[in-house]
Amino acid sequence: MNQVLDGIDKVVTAISGVLYMPWVPFLLLAAGLFFTFRSKFMQVRLLGESFRVVSEKPKTKGGISSFGALMVSTASRVGTGNIVGVSTAICMGGYGAVFWMWMTAILGGATSFIESTLAQVYKRKNPDGTYFGGPSYYMETALKKRWLGVIFAVIIILTYAVGYNMLASYNLQSSFSAFSFYHEGSTPLVIGIILALLFAVCVMGGAKRLTKITGALVPIMGIFYVAVAVVVVVGNASIVPEVFRNIFASAFDFPAIFGGFTGSCMMEGIKRGLYSNEAGMGSAPNAAATADVSHPAKQGLVQMLAVFIDTLLICSATAMMLITSGVEGVSGVLDGIPYVQAAVQANVGTWGIHFITISIFAFAFSSLIGNYYYTESNLLFLKNNKVLLFVFRCTCLLAIFLGAQADFEVVWNLADVTMGFMAIVNIAAILLLGNVAIHALQDYEKQKKQGKDPVFHAKDIGLDDTEEWK
Repeated sequence: MNQVLDGIDKVVTAISGVLYMPWVPFLLLAAGLFFTFRSKFMQVRLLGESFRVVSEKPKTKGGISSFGALMVSTASRVGTGNIVGVSTAICMGGYGAVFWMWMTAILGGATSFIESTLAQVYKRKNPDGTYFGGPSYYMETALKKRWLGVIFAVIIILTYAVGYNMLASYNLQSSFSAFSFYHEGSTPLVIGIILALLFAVCVMGGAKRLTKITGALVPIMGIFYVAVAVVVVVGNASIVPEVFRNIFASAFDFPAIFGGFTGSCMMEGIKRGLYSNEAGMGSAPNAAATADVSHPAKQGLVQMLAVFIDTLLICSATAMMLITSGVEGVSGVLDGIPYVQAAVQANVGTWGIHFITISIFAFAFSSLIGNYYYTESNLLFLKNNKVLLFVFRCTCLLAIFLGAQADFEVVWNLADVTMGFMAIVNIAAILLLGNVAIHALQDYEKQKKQGKDPVFHAKDIGLDDTEEWK
């Protein structure tokens, strides 16, 4: 078995090396820059507006609100990547990786607006009045390329139902390794079974149950986690200026970056930033499409805000907590969750280990729910069949169970590869369709200047191929 896993890991690592040296990171940064300039820095200009629209109620009774859609996407974004991903990035890429995570988020805000607005423009309606959609649907409708939508649907299912869910499950069970009761054989097995059963109870309730669960879980866990991080940072406030100097100095150490590009701070920061905030990957649009709003740009603004919540707030909280803690992370020795647990314990005492374990559980479980939300929508795009859906749900449960038993490197590398292919397909599509989202933004701002609550009509921007905006 170990030989098989080693063989798989070698193949996956080789593919990852090609994708990330440097094609995927540069493609994401280039797209972010393009949409930032094309939208006239909308992620800065309209940040206040994004906070305003997030509280709006749905257009129709029983519809999913902007906030509800935000919580589903944030549930997937705000996951173990915010803890483990940041820890891994710092251990492998150094302090400079934090800066490149920030850049991925700032530029990614514009990209997230574009893809989420497109998902709203080309969304479709269920018989019960709720909405669905995402990249597969705008590839089929706007680009007239169902085959491309099929490819994307398959990739996102592999990424989230297999790669990301296995990773979340692994990260959760590994958080228990700090406790005396942990047994390498039995503990992952037990945790895998419990997690799979809890997940099954949630997903059988459908989309509305998922939004209710994430709507309650995500804000609570985010607030408490950031609060503890602030306590750690404040306790070490005297070294904060030096920390920022080290972050910026390492970020622009170009000889070091390009001398070992695959493991550099730039590469690690972009990879883990992408894994965390998902901007440009095409995942969040699946949640964005479900919102019942009067104008597509409203949900685009809301999903832009989600990127900032994820990376600039929660990931930064983790990074500052680790760097100011006085505990040094070492790749392969003290990294991942043990590094975070050691850092928190050194500053707040033994209860910090328990807190991180609880946080990991909340983050991991919310990720599982958000991830499933994405995959089910894309499975229905491929084929709407109850038997297939049941088999798929069983497969998701199996992936969660196996993830708790898996090898760290294999799971991380697999997630990186599928994530890279997702980003390539989606970025290509939104670069071709970006003008639609830009015109929707211009229409939104025009109506706002007129003192109106913007209402969208597709014909106002020259579209006649939408189902819900006639």
